[in-house]
Amino acid sequence: MEEYLKYKWFFTSSGKLVVGGKNASQNDELIKELKKEGHERIVMHTSSPGSPFSCIVAAPEEVSKKDRIECAIFTASFSKAWKSGKENEIIDIFRLTQLTKRSGMSQGTWGVNGPVEKISAPLLLVLTRQKGILRAVPEQSVKSKKEILVKFVPGSIDKQDILPKLEIEIGKLPHKEEILAALPAGGMRLVK
Repeated sequence: MEEYLKYKWFFTSSGKLVVGGKNASQNDELIKELKKEGHERIVMHTSSPGSPFSCIVAAPEEVSKKDRIECAIFTASFSKAWKSGKENEIIDIFRLTQLTKRSGMSQGTWGVNGPVEKISAPLLLVLTRQKGILRAVPEQSVKSKKEILVKFVPGSIDKQDILPKLEIEIGKLPHKEEILAALPAGGMRLVK
């Protein structure tokens, strides 16, 4: 998956790339692109509508339980659950080959055939750099606590309004646009 930068993305603690659509159109594009590649993958989505389809770009047998948990947290945190201020969200886990697109299905919607594993994932992210780019990622995916700039959860402060608080926490902000692009949609609250 060479074009991952156009999607939501991060690397798990074991170095596995996770990509997710930013919207319904990108969800469709991502799933079609992955299906075209012809490899089996683990894919996640919230049980309720309104989340990225997140894919761990590795053979399923190479994906650890920790990788799956990190991907689930990422999927939950970039879903509508964040805007709703939830603390946890139920995540559906399935295989790429289980996804089907029937005629008449709306953009970003896919059917899942067969069994679906469900897990509850907390909504909590940290701001860090991966591949030199600011990313909002699950805390577990950061190897050293020193690499964590701030930790945050859903809250009432709009992400535009949180920028001054971020400057207090981490110093002069490098690129505000880069930070805003990394953060989930909706309000947030900084935590220690």
